[in-house]
Amino acid sequence: MIVYFSVFVAVMSLVAFILYAADKKKAKKGAWRIPEATLLGVGFCGGAVGALLAMNMLRHKTKHWYFWVVNIVGLVLHIVIAAWMILYL
Repeated sequence: MIVYFSVFVAVMSLVAFILYAADKKKAKKGAWRIPEATLLGVGFCGGAVGALLAMNMLRHKTKHWYFWVVNIVGLVLHIVIAAWMILYL
């Protein structure tokens, strides 16, 4: 079970990183942007590691406090779920 969860988190983190990178590229070009709700949702629902990495590496959305809060809360949630799986399943 923990293996499936780990794969899920890894895939969602990759998706989050790609979405943040695409949004940063679009922001520089002045093109259509990825909605903030999508970025936040992907980060919270499994992709917090990728979202936080993208925020730091790409310097994207770092000035918006709610991106930090949602992604950190998501990361803590993922750690708690993984710990619960390891201890009780």
